[in-house]
Amino acid sequence: MSTPDPLRVAVIGSGPAGIYTAEALTRQSREPVAVDVLDRLPTPYGLVRYGVAPDHTSIKRVAHTLARVLEHPDVRFLGGVEYGTDLTRADLARAYHAVVYATGASVDRRMGIPGEDLSGSVAATDFVNWYSGHPDLEVTRFVLDAEEVAVVGAGNVALDVARILVRSVDELRQTDIPEPVLQVLAASKVRCVHIVARRGPLQAKFSANELRELGKLTDVDVTVDPAVVDLDPNSEEVATAARAARTNLRTLAEWAQRPGGGTGRRVELHFWRKPVAVVGDTRVEGLEVEHTALDADGRLVGTGQREVLPVGMVVRSVGYASSPLPDLPFDETTRTLPHEDGRVVDEQRTPLLGEYVAGWLKRGATGVIGTNKSDAAATVRSLLDDAPKLRTSRVPTTTIDDLLKEKGVTASSYADWLAIDAAEAALAAELSRGERVKLSGWAELRRVLAERN
Repeated sequence: MSTPDPLRVAVIGSGPAGIYTAEALTRQSREPVAVDVLDRLPTPYGLVRYGVAPDHTSIKRVAHTLARVLEHPDVRFLGGVEYGTDLTRADLARAYHAVVYATGASVDRRMGIPGEDLSGSVAATDFVNWYSGHPDLEVTRFVLDAEEVAVVGAGNVALDVARILVRSVDELRQTDIPEPVLQVLAASKVRCVHIVARRGPLQAKFSANELRELGKLTDVDVTVDPAVVDLDPNSEEVATAARAARTNLRTLAEWAQRPGGGTGRRVELHFWRKPVAVVGDTRVEGLEVEHTALDADGRLVGTGQREVLPVGMVVRSVGYASSPLPDLPFDETTRTLPHEDGRVVDEQRTPLLGEYVAGWLKRGATGVIGTNKSDAAATVRSLLDDAPKLRTSRVPTTTIDDLLKEKGVTASSYADWLAIDAAEAALAAELSRGERVKLSGWAELRRVLAERN
């Protein structure tokens, strides 16, 4: 018997979820496949490139693993192609047997309090994209002229933001942080960062390693109210807490006993504080918070006691959310693409043949980078189970290359990305700054692409 033609699959998004989807497709032997990974950026890897903090070099090395997937002979990377702008849902149905949407969650959730839109009140995603060199964020987006900053949130992103704000520029110099961003950080007036958490230390979502890292920063004092972390280790509250939470509590208790009064920068952790208003007329002049507690039913309630933190900048880091995709259903409550076992479903929960979802768009902004691997594999199993129907009921009538040509869209290739990669390595050598320094802004990326083509 002759080998059937490859099952043509488009993966929308080249972050971990999208690339792990391509990997799962190419590692199986049930169906021959041809996979195109599409992204609106000419640079792959999504949050690995633009979400992992620059000083977390060990985590960023996962890009080497993801690169091997994009180098597979049955996988193509098509950058500079945006779903909903350059290609529609109907276009993809003409070119592929199946489409997997893996566009992630790139929008910050809002706090929903007065003053949130004042100048100086910003989303953590914008700040992270800025220091990560995302081309959508201009270098001039941030001028760090406030001496005190509040970071609202109790997760790892909040710790990342706080750490970058207080870390020594000399230490950041050996990372891939863009040179213009490094210069802004060098001129920063920030002396104190307040991390504000609505609940207590046992409920915080910090990973133990991330939290400990904060306490190892050079010339940075980390303080926490001893009363907040002075919990009986034999109490039911502590005994039933997750292991990571108990580890965090021990770390915080150690910090609470440290002598303060250093001359460097400092980070203050405020637990049981709920933001109620960003204070100021035209720009941030403070953050008003209310003390909180748990009632008899375990619900978080305000105590009525309030205070104002004297900050000139507020960074909200209270969670990520996905954005709706054109012409596709969307669950506004969970901020996900509705699905059954990875199959996209309509309002009647009927599967839409040939359309699938993976990653944060599928399950919400939860888990770590590696979580996307099993998540993508589960979606691919559903896709492969549907393969017979896809081959008979969703037959491509054109190719993506002809479609893009028809629309006047020029996609960038994996080889184009390697040119950007080489340019960043060359810039690092020129500046004597480690292995890589990210290019800053669309103009620089387009310059490299133009020189190559």
